[in-house]
Amino acid sequence: MRVLVATDAWHPQINGVVRSLEQTAHEASNLGAELEFLTPQGFRTIPLPSYNEIRLSLATPRMIMRRIEAMKPDFVHVATEGPIGILVRRACIATKRTFTTSYHTKFPEYLRARAPVPERLTYAWLRSFHNAGGGVMVSTATLERDLEARGFKRLMRWTRGVDAELFRPRPEATLNLPRPIFTFVGRVAVEKNIEAFLALDLPGSKVVVGGGPALASLKERFPQAHFLGPKEGEDLAYVYSASDVFVFPSRTDTYGIVLLEALASGLPVAAYPVTGPLDVIGPEQGTIGILDEDLRTACLKALELSPLAAREFALRHTWRESARQFLDNVLIAHDIGPIARRYRLLRRPRILSRA
Repeated sequence: MRVLVATDAWHPQINGVVRSLEQTAHEASNLGAELEFLTPQGFRTIPLPSYNEIRLSLATPRMIMRRIEAMKPDFVHVATEGPIGILVRRACIATKRTFTTSYHTKFPEYLRARAPVPERLTYAWLRSFHNAGGGVMVSTATLERDLEARGFKRLMRWTRGVDAELFRPRPEATLNLPRPIFTFVGRVAVEKNIEAFLALDLPGSKVVVGGGPALASLKERFPQAHFLGPKEGEDLAYVYSASDVFVFPSRTDTYGIVLLEALASGLPVAAYPVTGPLDVIGPEQGTIGILDEDLRTACLKALELSPLAAREFALRHTWRESARQFLDNVLIAHDIGPIARRYRLLRRPRILSRA
C-alpha cells in the first residue's frame, strides 16, 4: 500500500501539519504501508507574501503529472490547498483517479485576519476543492459538524497522537525564570492570537516558543515576555517540562497537537472554549485543563490541576492509532477491503418496517 501525499506544508516549516504527516508516515511503515511525499522541495519557490517562512511552489501541471507517474502510487492524498495540492487534485481529476483530502487549517479565518476577504467566498472555494475527492479527513467532531453545516461532503475522522517518550515530565527541567511559568508554543503569527495571552495580568513569567512574521512586533510590544525562538525535539520537550501551564490562545486551530505535547509533559492547559481545545480538553474540563472566555481565569485555575492527570490523559492518544485511522480512511474512500464494507453497513440508512 503506497500512498502519495501532496503537501505544500513541509520543511523547513515547523507546524502541526508537517508534524502530523511525518508521524503518520513513520507509524504507517509499521502497519505495512508506505507514504511518499510530493512537496515544494525540488521545485522553484517564492515566499508567501507577509510570511517569508512559507514557500509557494512554482511547479507546472506537466511537472506534477510526471512526478505522480514516476512515483506510481496506489492511492493519492491531498493534504493542503496550496499550489502543490491544487495541481495534484487537478491531475487526479484529469486522470479520473479517486483521491482523499484533509482539512488542517481554518484558512478562511486565517485569510480574513490578514485581508478583507469574506469568509463565505473562501469557504465556497474550499468546499469545491474538497468535495471533488472521495473523502475529507478532519481531526475533531466539532470541526466535522462545522464543515458539514457548510456543505462539505464525505467527512471522515482522523485524530492525532503524541510521542509520549519524547514529551514527558522532567522534574529536573528549569528555565531559571520567576514561577509560575505560562508557556505558548506555536507559530508567532496574527492568527494564533498570542497578543491575548501576552496582554494578561499574570504572576510569574510568560514564555513564547516559536518563530513567525509577528515575532518582532510582539517582542517590541511585550518586552517583559520571554521569546525563546523555534525549538524542536528534546529542546522543545525540556521547555514544556520546565513550565507550569500551557496557554493556547488560538481561536482558529482545528486541533492543536501542541495541546497533547503539553499534556504528555504533565502540563495542564488554559484555553478558550473553541474548536480544538473543546475536542481535546472538553471531556476532561476541570481535570487536565480549563476552558474559559476569560483566559486569565483559565490560566490561574489551571495552576491547581494535576500534572499526573494531564500525563495519563495524553497517554491515550498514540500516533499508531492516528496512522491506522488515516490508512483506513484511504481504503474506505476507495471502497476497498473489509473496513470499507463495515463502513458501508454503518452508513446505510435504516429501513423500518411496520409490524
